Amino acid sequence: MGMAQVIEPKGRIWTALGVVRRSKIYCFIEEILYLAQIGALVLLDANDAVVSLKDIYEKVAEGNNGCHWEAFEAYRHLRSLGYIVSRHGAPWTEKSVKSVPGSACLDGTTESNEVADRKSEDELSIISLFKDLNINEVGLDFDVHLPNSKFRKSCPGDPSFILCLTSFFCRGQPPLREEIENLEKKCNGIPLKFCHVDHGRVSFFSFDKLELPVLP
Repeated sequence: MGMAQVIEPKGRIWTALGVVRRSKIYCFIEEILYLAQIGALVLLDANDAVVSLKDIYEKVAEGNNGCHWEAFEAYRHLRSLGYIVSRHGAPWTEKSVKSVPGSACLDGTTESNEVADRKSEDELSIISLFKDLNINEVGLDFDVHLPNSKFRKSCPGDPSFILCLTSFFCRGQPPLREEIENLEKKCNGIPLKFCHVDHGRVSFFSFDKLELPVLP
């Protein structure tokens, strides 16, 4: 899934990083690389071996986990400025799903079976939740909140703006008006900004309505 489970979260940095599912924190690959770059995270594989920074770079460069290199550059730039950035369409938290009590068993194994079933349900629910997320909704990449020391994942509020990477258009020219209007409709009134990354240089812009003067 291109994600990592946080085993030992330390510090206030996690108040605005990672998504929470069933009381566990999970990081997207852009968060993993950003934290690894600043020395705030050590990534381990399934065998508890340390994953090198070079290997994480390669995973991002592959672009197979919902984040390509240009998207990471935009994410890193905004994070370095203090903005709170999250994947568009990926809620910070999910309500816990209460397990349905099992029926009584004559052999007295109800409790152990419930524990095993609950563990299996938890694993399946985590996988299904992330597969169903609109992580790569067409054209909309990140929700961006202004720097806020009182930010809470349980009540994040509306983002300041939604970011769209221009690589979505892939034509070497500005998007059509109809494309912009369709993207704006998906934002539900939240401002839409575009980001262009060129050789590490990150630029942000938006399209505003212009009213030309009426000549007499």
